Amino acid sequence: MRDWIALNMTPGVGPRAAARLLERFGSAEGVYGALRSELERLRLRPEAVESIVLKDRHEAAARELERLRGMEGADVLVLDDGAYPPLLREIPDPPVTLYVRGRWAECLEAPCVGVVGSRRASTYGQNVALMLARDLAARGVTIVSGLARGIDAAAHRGALEAGGRTVAVLGTGLDEVYPRDHRRLASEILERGGAHVTQFPLSTPPVAENFPYRNRVISGLSLGTLVVEASEHSGSLITARLALEQGREVFAVPGNITSRNSFGTNYLIKGAGAKLVQQWQDVAAELPREVAARLLPPEPRPGGAAAAPAPPPDLSEGELAVYRLLSADEPTHVDALAEALSTPVAALAGALLNLEMRDLVRQLPGKCFVKAL
Repeated sequence: MRDWIALNMTPGVGPRAAARLLERFGSAEGVYGALRSELERLRLRPEAVESIVLKDRHEAAARELERLRGMEGADVLVLDDGAYPPLLREIPDPPVTLYVRGRWAECLEAPCVGVVGSRRASTYGQNVALMLARDLAARGVTIVSGLARGIDAAAHRGALEAGGRTVAVLGTGLDEVYPRDHRRLASEILERGGAHVTQFPLSTPPVAENFPYRNRVISGLSLGTLVVEASEHSGSLITARLALEQGREVFAVPGNITSRNSFGTNYLIKGAGAKLVQQWQDVAAELPREVAARLLPPEPRPGGAAAAPAPPPDLSEGELAVYRLLSADEPTHVDALAEALSTPVAALAGALLNLEMRDLVRQLPGKCFVKAL
């Protein structure tokens, strides 16, 4: 175990160099038993050769193990471990170690679908990501995402709303949360049966070069990756490309052709062979047959996935008026509602609160409201 952790911490040894070493020497233990001349023939960076020969990361690896054992629910999986996720092991140059926390075994044994998208997501995008993640999680699918703002956060929250499983793949160490304002969400994922996963050692900060590696793990853990809103040069498109290279399914939600956030998803559908997704069944249909068979049969939804459900018959006249004015895609400010209904804002508060408590509407920042899907 210590050799594997030390190898993962060795400067100049990324997944590709690690794969060369393991192919040549068979295991991390074999790497540290190699001669300097053998290492140099693999054209490793000089600092990597020196570090391996001197075994100068072993003390740090021992401290790392000790710190991990002090973290509740934390563990580290190595590439030759039977507990290492089989789907991730299949990708080219998989991470040699995987740090995990929470109920990771249960989460990763279930069929997993990655959900990624823009950090600057529209209300439409966040609603769709939340809806699809909620519908899939309710049927036993684990939602895998990256804990970022926007679509990632909506996907995690959708899974939590369904009482399902979700895995946050981090671009940091297990003891770091990025962005910082998602600490509450990160904690809630663990508290409600989810997991955190990362290939990075403890105390690794959120530097930019980490996130493409994180994206490889998201797609590598998943049977398919769903993209909800992505601009032309976004990390979500990188994740989709990685999924295609790994032989995994790619799904995309179509968007407004005039929105820059729709460029990536529309391109994936038009030019990269991604499956167009309007509802959870579109994802289920492309999963392996034995997985799809375990999902619940489709539930008829008149008007398609985007159609809002009919309002409950027991709404008051005021609640019904508010509900009918709201859209699922465009937020409406409380002042605009008051003006449209010729009602004081104070008089709307009770109706809006009742609708929120029944999960019929959602409040967004800035006293804006949308209809829940």
